[in-house]
Amino acid sequence: MPAPTSPPASPADLFRHSLRLLLAKDIPAWVDLWAADGVAEFPFAPDGRSRRLEGKEAVAASMRHHPEHIDLHDFPGLRIHRTDDPHTVVAEMRGVERLVRTDAPFDMTYIVVMTVRNGRIASYRDYWNPLVVQAPGADFAGSGR
Repeated sequence: MPAPTSPPASPADLFRHSLRLLLAKDIPAWVDLWAADGVAEFPFAPDGRSRRLEGKEAVAASMRHHPEHIDLHDFPGLRIHRTDDPHTVVAEMRGVERLVRTDAPFDMTYIVVMTVRNGRIASYRDYWNPLVVQAPGADFAGSGR
């Protein structure tokens, strides 16, 4: 049996595990799932938002204060699709969240394409809804979103 700190074996299991860590607000453990040279991309990010983070340290810096801005509650409707590449999965989900500053609901839809290399996240393309971040109170900086 692998040690508790070992990442899950399959990309789908790793993705599910990453969501559990985000819900637990365990950002350091979530960042530990990343390869040192992992890349996070947000192709639909509006001007002024990060569109690409290169390296684990950039991902860590972007997510460090995430729980201070967004309170995640659930990811209902999670669907994970396998691809022709055994290292890549596509996930569809909705995030039930709350803006910490205003206590307003923050409902986000996501489609994520994640590629795993050597048990770590190597590539994470997050196609989230850019209209949601234009809501009052969603103007926080320092998050990948």
